Amino acid sequence: MQASETATDHARQAQHLATALREAGAIALKFFRGQLRHWTKNKDSPVSEADIAVDEFLRKHLTQPDIGWLSEESIDDRARMASRRVFIVDPIDGTRAYIAGLPDWSICAALVEDGRPVAAALYAPVSDEMFVASLGAGTTRNGARVGATEGDTLNAARIAAPKNYLDKLAAVNPAIAALPKIHSLALRLTRVADGTIDIAMASARSRDWDLAAADLLVHEAGGAMTNLAGGQLVYNLHDPVHAALVAAGPARHRTMLGLVRERQIEFS
Repeated sequence: MQASETATDHARQAQHLATALREAGAIALKFFRGQLRHWTKNKDSPVSEADIAVDEFLRKHLTQPDIGWLSEESIDDRARMASRRVFIVDPIDGTRAYIAGLPDWSICAALVEDGRPVAAALYAPVSDEMFVASLGAGTTRNGARVGATEGDTLNAARIAAPKNYLDKLAAVNPAIAALPKIHSLALRLTRVADGTIDIAMASARSRDWDLAAADLLVHEAGGAMTNLAGGQLVYNLHDPVHAALVAAGPARHRTMLGLVRERQIEFS
């Protein structure tokens, strides 16, 4: 496939994801703040009937020949690893917030090729925000281009991160502006893409479905998102689990990595 054809395909896939996510969002809103059955899986991870309904809808509407599938709410068929391309989906990211009736949850999906996302969408149904990106085409929010913030200073930088991360950062730089928790990790990272926040961090043990869509949205918005050693994330591996990471505009991202290295800050 020629480069122009590949770019067109990625853009088409991104719009396909966005269309499906908007419909999925309508399904999730029907359950939201109503009588909702929910339970716990894997000892500490909440799941609801809405998660399952959205997962089933997305699998039905996104599945394509020769494209694998990895979703938080589907049994992991590792045959996906034999596929060059795979859809990586989180039916409801921020399920705890969803169950509690809080607004900061999202639905996200990405098409990954050879370990990296090439098309992505994230939908926040309560605020009706649709983020879309395809490789080389930039990131949009509700159709308008967005971008990560510029600058390299951490002074007054708006940071969304786990509380213990914020405490450690404030200990070495009290001038940071710690933000309230954004319960959907994918949405937290994507807020870097639209410039709402300057830096977002995620603790270790996040999964492919938390990260893949946000990864492309951040990069296509001119930002950077890596682990704390500066390594690029790779998706669709046997164990879809990642180390702690940071997302920010490129200059501020370099500053953060330098601070972590020089001050030997340990984030668990």
